[in-house]
Amino acid sequence: MEGVLVPEIWIAFAERTGIPELRRTTRDEPDYDKLMKYRLNILREHKLGLPDIQSVIAQMGPMEGCKDFLDSLRLSYQVVILSDTFYEFAKPLMAQMGQPTLFCHRLEADAQGMLVNYHLRMPDQKRHAVEAFKRLNFKVIAAGDSYNDTAMLGAADAGILMHPPENVIREFPQYPVVRSYTDLRAEIDKAAARIGEVN
Repeated sequence: MEGVLVPEIWIAFAERTGIPELRRTTRDEPDYDKLMKYRLNILREHKLGLPDIQSVIAQMGPMEGCKDFLDSLRLSYQVVILSDTFYEFAKPLMAQMGQPTLFCHRLEADAQGMLVNYHLRMPDQKRHAVEAFKRLNFKVIAAGDSYNDTAMLGAADAGILMHPPENVIREFPQYPVVRSYTDLRAEIDKAAARIGEVN
């Protein structure tokens, strides 16, 4: 979701707080557990909690053209967002995108709103979700931008990188790269024609 449909929440928060270390994302760090523990430690050091992050998210919105892209896509395909974000972050953004289906994770905060832990739906949930859809006899086209998307792209019938960083492109040259919603839609339609009916 982040980096494809909405801006990177952690980068926006880093800019608002002036803490450059929080700019690190899954585009930079392939180990999600390592990245989240790093983030939680920084938040503790600076005494920042969930309400501080949510106040920044409240002023954010989807990327330009995102809602129109999703609305148009849903006329032809079923759309599910598989994300490593958290429901506690995503809820206001989902409302602005027309409430698409979202599978993601949960955060744990204490009574003061300080983040004490995060809880994955399950390890590697994006790949497992794609594999489950395929067992249900769905054809799956997946798009993502970061290291944490590549297992999902590999499990899908077709995978697409949407404006990824150069390091991801170099490591995963097998996926087509697009930089706009127009090009993403064209690549999705091309993949659908190649692999057959996409439900």
